[in-house]
Amino acid sequence: MTSPYGLHRVVEPAGVLPQQAWRLDATPECGADEVLVDVERVNLDAASFRQLRQQHGPDVRRAVLDIVAERGKMQNPVTGSGGMLLGSVRAVGPDSPLGLRVGDRVASLVSLTLTPLRITDDLAGWDGTTEQVPCAGTAVLFGRSIAAVLPDDLPDELALSVLDVCGAPALTDRVVRRRAADSVLVLGGGGKSGSLSLAAARRAGASRLVALVPTEDEAARVRSAGLATEVVVADARNPVAVLDAVGTPVDVTVVCVDVPGCEHGAILATANGGVVVFFSMATSFSAAALGAEGLAADVQMLVGNGYVPGHASFALDLLRSEPAVRALFEHRQTAQA
Repeated sequence: MTSPYGLHRVVEPAGVLPQQAWRLDATPECGADEVLVDVERVNLDAASFRQLRQQHGPDVRRAVLDIVAERGKMQNPVTGSGGMLLGSVRAVGPDSPLGLRVGDRVASLVSLTLTPLRITDDLAGWDGTTEQVPCAGTAVLFGRSIAAVLPDDLPDELALSVLDVCGAPALTDRVVRRRAADSVLVLGGGGKSGSLSLAAARRAGASRLVALVPTEDEAARVRSAGLATEVVVADARNPVAVLDAVGTPVDVTVVCVDVPGCEHGAILATANGGVVVFFSMATSFSAAALGAEGLAADVQMLVGNGYVPGHASFALDLLRSEPAVRALFEHRQTAQA
């Protein structure tokens, strides 16, 4: 009997949810409420990709293959994070509530850390230099999974890049609107989730938009895009440098960087009574909590869990309606290629 949470796919340890499991059963058979997907591309999350590249260098392809073969899913053992996938629906169980049909081309909107995954082509088409990994294989979506049918008006690679981070702009929009926040800082404002979050904050009514980026080259691109009223250059891992660069603390800080150690700078740059939203999978939540206590910072801290109702369509609409955001996404893809 299948479980909408995927409990029947857990091999070890028994009794935990798939995300917590060490190993999943990725057998390509479609259960009653499951969807079987022929995978065409995997998008590794930024923090995981950076860590794997740093640790394994030219052997990163073998590292990804070994993880998937051993665990039946893609879950980086260091960062704990995974990514998402793109593919075509091969089979739909009779009790599946996802509304998908055989032949639909879809992107998963749940993490690869809980998605049963097989890779069957040895990643022969991937050179290990990009977050997006062309591949052949299969994956299984559960009754409580989420997936989006790919839009016809956007290239697959571009749509996948947007959908990979679609939770960030949607939650940014919600937080800014609910708090009527006037000032928003985005750490990593030139990246995928960062640029979308800046656009969302402006649409939600914020008038002071601060983008913090690590280099002058990236600052020039963000200034040219016109997404922020202020663009500052600083190392997000240096709390004092972040505070000095931002100046007057902001109402809302959104952390979109893919390196660890940025918790304290985000807290220092946020005004008392403000909100820090952590979207980076490199975040140490113990460091954030203890850091706020040690700094006597009266800030609310939110974990961006990647899901807000309507997040996929919201992010895709931002990309379509904001040429500057699309330009930053396309520049990133070109640079990686």
